[in-house]
Amino acid sequence: MTYEPLFAGLVYNEEGQPVQAAQVGADLCYAIPDGDFLRHVDAIEVDRQVLAQLKERFLPIKDALVEGAMQMMGADDPFTRAALEMSLENMDRMVETGAVNVEDFRLALWMTGFRIIVNVHGEVVRLEIPGLE
Repeated sequence: MTYEPLFAGLVYNEEGQPVQAAQVGADLCYAIPDGDFLRHVDAIEVDRQVLAQLKERFLPIKDALVEGAMQMMGADDPFTRAALEMSLENMDRMVETGAVNVEDFRLALWMTGFRIIVNVHGEVVRLEIPGLE
């Protein structure tokens, strides 16, 4: 399985500058602007931090999220509910499993105004999730 940065185009530094996805040798990175330099950090490490924070925010409201998703899909069966709940509970494993269409995932997040703010070391400072703040 080839890894592709999950959040390319959604990551910004603390000054609001966009962070680009880049490749250094065989490693996929996020190139974070730091003055006149670009600091390269492993994309998978940033992505794992983001997924862990999303999971932490979403699990307390899991029932509401599942109910909303089921209404949007027009589904009302226990199998769909179980699949959605399992997806939320395992969202931090998306990186390893490749269980998501990366382009659709990014587009959906971009359309909501989702943004990730990182410091120059690649540590997630905050997530901007319109409607959940």
